Amino acid sequence: MTKLAVIAVGGNSLILDDKHVTVESQYQAARQTCLHIADMIEQGWDVAIGHGNGPQVGFILRRSEIAAKTAGMHEVPLDVCGADSQGAIGYAIQQNLQNILYQRGVKKKVVTVITQTLVDKNDPAFSKPAKPIGGFMEQEEAERRHQEQGWTVVEDAGRGWRRVVASPLPKQIVELETVETLLEKGIITITVGGGGIPVIDPGDGNYEGIAAVIDKDYASSLLARNIKADLFVISTAVEKVAINFGKPDQKWLDKLTLAEAKAYLAEGTHFAKGSMAPKIQAIVWYLEAMPNGKALITNPENIGRALKGETGTWIVP
Repeated sequence: MTKLAVIAVGGNSLILDDKHVTVESQYQAARQTCLHIADMIEQGWDVAIGHGNGPQVGFILRRSEIAAKTAGMHEVPLDVCGADSQGAIGYAIQQNLQNILYQRGVKKKVVTVITQTLVDKNDPAFSKPAKPIGGFMEQEEAERRHQEQGWTVVEDAGRGWRRVVASPLPKQIVELETVETLLEKGIITITVGGGGIPVIDPGDGNYEGIAAVIDKDYASSLLARNIKADLFVISTAVEKVAINFGKPDQKWLDKLTLAEAKAYLAEGTHFAKGSMAPKIQAIVWYLEAMPNGKALITNPENIGRALKGETGTWIVP
């Protein structure tokens, strides 16, 4: 019986360092991740792939800002930046993975679905936006943007002013039925890129894009629950999860139960809010809904070894 996995790939994993930020460099980085995903597919897994897009959306926004200031071009709205990044990152993963599978004689198709994620327009996050996006501004411009465009702006540690947006929880994957149909046919599907393009229902049943940022691990967790994935993999920068990270009593974890993961989260000191905490929370939600599921956190190059039980951090019910 075919096994089904959701793999969440970090947007930062496509950028090795400050010297490798070009489109070509990101393409090559995507290839390295795809090599390890292809290993999974060869082992009999069907996979849905989610990915982050933080740095890439930042680049798109910055280009838009520069073009607007220097050439009078229109600026690109944040939801459209998300769509742009889904297409570009999806293309890099899709082509790399398709080529690798072809070279290995694996007859599998790969497709990218531009995916919208419905959020609650009354989510508390909208009342306290905190996610900085775009470049720095002088105070005068920031105040003008606030007055004319309704932006929420904050002063950023003496470096200038920046726009901040909300990070609401994902409630529904709009293209879920399409994704399910593709997976049922054995097609490797790239979806919920960057957490999905945030949309709201203004009250009439239509969808409307909104300026927000959705956590890609939360969206991938929602996807894993909806499609009843057997395995949820979060591919990140570290080989294993640690408690007391960076402290003298740091301890790397090979395995965690759901109860242990929830306890560490509740303590609030082990996992950083901007990095590991949302990954653990995403897995908690997945395992609460999937009592027979398993979750894995490791870096891309160790996915194959981790699936054999040689490394990585496993979280189990």
